[in-house]
Amino acid sequence: MISKTLLTVFLLSSALFFAQEKKKEKPKFNQELATSLGADQYGMKAYTIVMLATGTAKIEDKTEMSNLMKGHMANIGKLADEGKIIVAGPFLEKNKENYRGMFIFNTKSKEEAEQWVKTDPAVQAKVFSYEIFPWYGSAALPLYLKHHDEISKENP
Repeated sequence: MISKTLLTVFLLSSALFFAQEKKKEKPKFNQELATSLGADQYGMKAYTIVMLATGTAKIEDKTEMSNLMKGHMANIGKLADEGKIIVAGPFLEKNKENYRGMFIFNTKSKEEAEQWVKTDPAVQAKVFSYEIFPWYGSAALPLYLKHHDEISKENP
């Protein structure tokens, strides 16, 4: 159920943390960076996870669905550019909860995350429904975004 999905997210973020731990020398603490990222004394902070599930809409028109998915991807890009979305992506396997993908929003406010997810055209059209959960993870998570453009040749 949701606990399996959240456990997977936790394990992936923990792997990043423990990979840092394996280095021979611990990097010097950077208070300025920690403060700029909103880190607590553990280098962590609160986020909000949104799980996207199959919605109630049954859209047969391929052009309409294609346009909704283009709008969905454009909205993700816009939210990422605004620093609101930290992680977004689809699940690669079907699951019994019908989860299709997830967002990690850079807010601890479930209300704010809901406002942001409602800007998605596919959510508005009910192609996706959603569930919202508070989450605690590394405050450094947003830093990966600046490197993503360096490693991607194309955008979906």
